[in-house]
Amino acid sequence: MAYYKDLWEFAYSAEHEYKFAGRYGAKGEKRGKRRKATPEQVKKQNQYNREKAVRRLMKANFDKGDIWATVKYRAGTRKPAGEVKKDLRAFLSALRRAYRKRGGTLKFIYRLEVGKRGGIHLHLVVNRVEGGETGIVLQDCWKHGRVHYEHVDGREGSFERLAAYITKLPDMEAEQQLSMFDEKDRKEFVRYSTSRNLIHPQPERKEYRRRTMRKLVEEGPRPRAGWYIDPDTIVCGQNPYTGMSYLHYTEYRICPGNPAGEGGHDGG
Repeated sequence: MAYYKDLWEFAYSAEHEYKFAGRYGAKGEKRGKRRKATPEQVKKQNQYNREKAVRRLMKANFDKGDIWATVKYRAGTRKPAGEVKKDLRAFLSALRRAYRKRGGTLKFIYRLEVGKRGGIHLHLVVNRVEGGETGIVLQDCWKHGRVHYEHVDGREGSFERLAAYITKLPDMEAEQQLSMFDEKDRKEFVRYSTSRNLIHPQPERKEYRRRTMRKLVEEGPRPRAGWYIDPDTIVCGQNPYTGMSYLHYTEYRICPGNPAGEGGHDGG
């Protein structure tokens, strides 16, 4: 019986996924009873997949020194969703022009959000512009309020946190505010969007036999030379819906001269 290992390798980190290569019902590993997922479990799994997809997009396209921004309207502003989307299109067009003027190309991932009091704002990760003036460029291109920004620090887990934030589901108070919009517009506030020029990473896939998987589960994974494994990222168990084993973990590259765990690495 075979298992796939998918390796997603980035500048500062690598994600490893081991999973059963066949279909449920095939001969092989002893399995628990298959169960049908509840709607809540399906929702949780879909959210996990969204976070994972955005995290990998960020790791493949952004780096330490790029920008995480929150773009806000002036206090008290309330606009229909159609006007907000118009403002957003104008903002992104202005950014593209500003980047081209400075010899660069804009890359972004964004998410519109409705706050607990009904205020609409934008969460945005963008690549830094040539000359280090990205924050000024963002503010110059947004004509409707303030832009709060910080540099992506590139440390271990930073893109994990940003991906979780940009894909988070609305809480109860936000849901109440969303109820004021029609169904089509509500979708604009629960999904993320990206520029078309992003690199979409693909894994390197290898196939392993059952005994390799069993050894990994029993002994735990070992890091490659020049890397270390964050123990908090090790997820090992049995899929409750198929009964098959799986293993996920993330390695971080050890920067020369900086031992892991002392803040000297640029994990993404």
